[in-house]
Amino acid sequence: MKILVTGATGFVGREAVLYLRERGHEIVVLTRDAETAPVRLPIACPIFSWKNMNQPPPQEAFDGVDAVVHLAGENLINRWTPSRKRKIIKSRIESTRQLVSAMQELDHPPKVFVCASAVGFYGDRGVELVGESAESGTGFLSDLCRQWEETARQAEQSGIRVVSLRIGVVLGHDGGALLPMLPPFRMGFGGKVGSGKQWMSWIHIRDLAGLIFHAIETDTLEGPVNAVSPHPATNVVFTRTLAMVLKRPHLFSVPGFILKALMGEASEVVLTSQRVACKKVAGYEFEFPELRAALEDICAHEDHELLMEQWVPRPIDEIFSFFGDAQNLELLTPPHLRFKVLGSSTSSLESGTLIDYKLQLHGIPFRWQSLIGEWNPVTHFSDTQIRGPYKKWHHTHTFIEQNGGTLIRDHALYRLPFGAPGDTVAYFLVKKDLEKIFGYRFAKVRELFGG
Repeated sequence: MKILVTGATGFVGREAVLYLRERGHEIVVLTRDAETAPVRLPIACPIFSWKNMNQPPPQEAFDGVDAVVHLAGENLINRWTPSRKRKIIKSRIESTRQLVSAMQELDHPPKVFVCASAVGFYGDRGVELVGESAESGTGFLSDLCRQWEETARQAEQSGIRVVSLRIGVVLGHDGGALLPMLPPFRMGFGGKVGSGKQWMSWIHIRDLAGLIFHAIETDTLEGPVNAVSPHPATNVVFTRTLAMVLKRPHLFSVPGFILKALMGEASEVVLTSQRVACKKVAGYEFEFPELRAALEDICAHEDHELLMEQWVPRPIDEIFSFFGDAQNLELLTPPHLRFKVLGSSTSSLESGTLIDYKLQLHGIPFRWQSLIGEWNPVTHFSDTQIRGPYKKWHHTHTFIEQNGGTLIRDHALYRLPFGAPGDTVAYFLVKKDLEKIFGYRFAKVRELFGG
């Protein structure tokens, strides 16, 4: 199938497009920032710009599309000022309205529309186990989800099957709910939030991607669907399990009044109790139904990850030869880094070659030495930092013949110095820097080889 995805550069979207492509689907992306999307997306695919989600999306993006997955929206974990609320509403409800209108104007509309929603629909339900037939709760988030789903359902008037995924707390590596939690827990400063008695309905990101796929492929599935694991947990059980997996104490806690003072009304995302059942997805087999197994899988990945692809209309041997020449790294690196290759231990790259560089990061000079590990012309090679600014840097370059040209795939695994404290202080800065560096490289490769 050909599937149009919004929000594909986000935490959930990146996993979803990878999962869908693994299963043979063709992906098309609608994004607010088409310039940075190629670096933030883990796959190479057609990208269409939709800068203003209060305006109609480009009709050409829907050409031949069988399904639409709508995941875009402003982050909810910020203080809900009046202006912030307006942005959240526009990013979800108005964008959904524009997508529905665009689909209704097509001669051949998509067969299915999968639209994100949230378990916030139910409001604070205490210990009550709620299913999709339950009434909505009260408050800003409940009202938002109700309007969001009502807007999505308008697509049914054009014969489009609509699925609204009421998504729980998403657990995954390098993003989602665990991203701000893991550093303090790794340092032994973790613990419950509020009373700890509030129920958390969670889902592993791999299972959320699987449920998106399941919703697309299951013709009998429609309406609201709870996208949560079969086993919700109270906050105190969740935090105790996370500390156990990390083998750290969990003696600290964040009182509810402090969270309310910091986040205001938005603290309800963390403090409300939502014990949600997932009976409508009985046909889906969860990879991670149990909390401990889910957290063990996620916490086993200590490395941060960068994954991107770029297709160029040139033969694979030419592209490999270019990237296999260390001097060309200078051409592909932004000038402000003052990057310079100082020399290498062999006249041409091969397994075991050591390469020395110098560069500047935020004005601070660094020496960098890399070791070429795998070297397999013309399909792939890898380099590992021996000395440099990272605690770990391992970069695999893969080259694949595709559609008369070459698909270039970059996969980097890295860790920052000083462990969890380093992550707390510098992760987002480093991530932004890497996006700029690889964005420059993407543009330079396109300039040199087309695509």
